[in-house]
Amino acid sequence: MNKPNITLNHRACVLWLACLQLLTLHLPGAAQGLRPSQLQGPRPTLRPSASVDTSPRSADYIVAVVNTEPITNNEVRARMARFERQLTQQGQPIPPRQEFARQVLERLISEKAQLQLARESGVKIDEALVDQAEQNVARQNQIDVPELRRRLDSDGMSLAQFREELRNQLLLTRLRERELEARGRVTDLDLDQYLREQRENAQTAAPEINLAHILISAPENATQAQLANLQGRAQRVQQRALAGEDFARLTAEFSDVQGAAANGGEVGLRAADRYPPLFAQAVQDLPVGGVSEVLRSGAGFHVVKLVERRQAVAPGTEVQQSHARHILLRTNARQSEAQAVQRLAEYKRRVESGQTDFAQLAREFSEDASAKSGGDLGWTNPGVFVPEFEDAMNGLSPGQIADPLISRFGVHLIQLLERRQAALGEREQREMARNQVREKKLDDAYLQWAQEVRGRAYVEMREPPQ
Repeated sequence: MNKPNITLNHRACVLWLACLQLLTLHLPGAAQGLRPSQLQGPRPTLRPSASVDTSPRSADYIVAVVNTEPITNNEVRARMARFERQLTQQGQPIPPRQEFARQVLERLISEKAQLQLARESGVKIDEALVDQAEQNVARQNQIDVPELRRRLDSDGMSLAQFREELRNQLLLTRLRERELEARGRVTDLDLDQYLREQRENAQTAAPEINLAHILISAPENATQAQLANLQGRAQRVQQRALAGEDFARLTAEFSDVQGAAANGGEVGLRAADRYPPLFAQAVQDLPVGGVSEVLRSGAGFHVVKLVERRQAVAPGTEVQQSHARHILLRTNARQSEAQAVQRLAEYKRRVESGQTDFAQLAREFSEDASAKSGGDLGWTNPGVFVPEFEDAMNGLSPGQIADPLISRFGVHLIQLLERRQAALGEREQREMARNQVREKKLDDAYLQWAQEVRGRAYVEMREPPQ
């Protein structure tokens, strides 16, 4: 069977919801975990001289000009506030303020230069794609769009500003896809070296752990009395967990993490170094089923349970495969993205109401090589599809149909049929490894490309941000 035009073996530079790292709301536990190393660009230290006024200002002012577009102090402060919430909620340290401000300013300069390049290159984003991105942000935070907009308003961000930032992130994604695609070619020599390194590393791989987590959040300006009360509450929760009470029930009753009740507070099986160090260190010596002491971070007080620990499987030897089918409608002068979304939404309604069969609709309407087989994509490994497609598919239960999804290839309607764990043969392992090497190459290529774009821009530094 010919594979449909939805495959692209990289995920490092084409991050469908990269905008989530820039648009974090006051949603407890929903931050995407931006690490300081993810603040791209150089990290010069700033040492103000005695003549520099470092006191807060009530009026905004320009801190830099990128070609002809200014960046204001308020823009830097707003972005810093979002990153600070992410870092705090994840228990990560915040860099010294002046260094942090310079990192954030460099990121804004880089983004501004890339956005200018995107517009000059004719890259455009339709409203339907912005609508989809807004829905994805809401779904990631386990709320609906009206609730998302209400929280945006309470956070002081207008809907127009939010959608403009979504549009900008989508513009950057499209630009990076186009500019970096050719830089991700993988040779057999690259692949052999990567597989050799993976075999060597597998011998000393750190174990994977699954943690469940309860957060008793603390306000930023909490008094000592309030903190003592919240800590006491966390300690009572911890004692009940140690006494054997169901951790999932305690999570549903006490945790301030948005949506935690749905999965009992479990974060998922992953390498220990992918957890905040605060959590990883707290469970290092615990047996499976053990409960940590009460932990304190900038977000509040945490109680962590070690749900599972296992030695990491050698990369690429066993994966969760998905069996899905889809209908693809391409956009052109006769059919816009919005019209294609509307058509597929109607197809979804008809299938779910039992009026028609998904496979029959795919054979009749799908503009894709899989149409002749009813849209069937066969069993696929992780990393085969473009990120937006795979993210939507991974969020489905067997039999469920996703809302219409826009990708660079058109608009898709996806139905997940089944999932399975599968051991991969040597050929499949090499293909998986090829995808991973490509990701790494594109990640490195992005850093180089971003520096090139930044270097070509005329940047005038004005007064330092405060």
